[in-house]
Amino acid sequence: MTNKAQFPDEQSDDGEFQRQEDSFRDLLSTDGSTPYPAEPGRYHLYVSLACPWASRTVIVRHLLRLEEVIGMTVVDPVRDERGWAFREGPGYSKDPVEGFRFLSEAYAATEPGFHGRVTVPVLWDKQQRRIVNNSEDDICRMLHDCFRGRAPGVDLFPKELAAKQASLSEFIYDRVNNGVYRAGFATSQGAYERACRTLFEALDKLESRLAERRFLFGDRIVESDWRLFCTLVRFDAVYHGHFKCNVRRILDYPNLQGYLMDLYQQPGIAETVDFDHIKRHYYYTHDDINPSRIVPIGPELDLTRPHGREKLVGFEPPEPAA
Repeated sequence: MTNKAQFPDEQSDDGEFQRQEDSFRDLLSTDGSTPYPAEPGRYHLYVSLACPWASRTVIVRHLLRLEEVIGMTVVDPVRDERGWAFREGPGYSKDPVEGFRFLSEAYAATEPGFHGRVTVPVLWDKQQRRIVNNSEDDICRMLHDCFRGRAPGVDLFPKELAAKQASLSEFIYDRVNNGVYRAGFATSQGAYERACRTLFEALDKLESRLAERRFLFGDRIVESDWRLFCTLVRFDAVYHGHFKCNVRRILDYPNLQGYLMDLYQQPGIAETVDFDHIKRHYYYTHDDINPSRIVPIGPELDLTRPHGREKLVGFEPPEPAA
């Protein structure tokens, strides 16, 4: 029996999920070097609170205090064959900028005949009425580099850590962020097992790293931490069961669980996390994985308990061996 792929165009012959590349990669600039000057009020974010990629841009927008600079609209977490939709509901709304009914309309307006998968986040230029960028990595970096002056104490990309941070972020993306999808969207036993084992090997390494560090690089929070957070916060609620990443829960990792709670308790972060959106999106939308579309009522997660991670402040041990 051949298992049906969630996204057939992104599946290899041996059942591995191969994520499509982001389609729009234009950049904002502060020096006129691109057609998209970093002007307050000109750009708008379209996001889903269910999506870990989009949620990272929501967090960065909050940390940089850009709520009055970059507008934002949240789509319906339930995605059907028409894609992400703008509807009125708890925590999501219609599109106040262009009046789009579906995010696919933004893609078609930017590239008529667009045939790829429509994804979030999207950074929209209200003046040129087109997508600037749909890569969460680019968007987070642009918001930081172009508008950081509103939060001068926030440095998500410290220059002195640039090489180490880039390396660790790539590791987290490949093994963890995308790793859960490679396990969950696998359509063969072999592809699933390879992805799942790679994922838990990575989590084991990160658990060890966080034994002596409050955050990934010591006592400061950088963008890599939020990259990891967006997967960890969804893990026990969705990836453990829905994606069969069930070797261990994050709750079974003392350091990762404490680290998750520490980040969740940072000012304003809990407000960016919506477990109703997260669970309804995955369990209802991925009907090839969950044909019944029944959304579980659990698990009970309390991320507000004391975590004790503050005891590790001020200590930065040597980099662990790869």
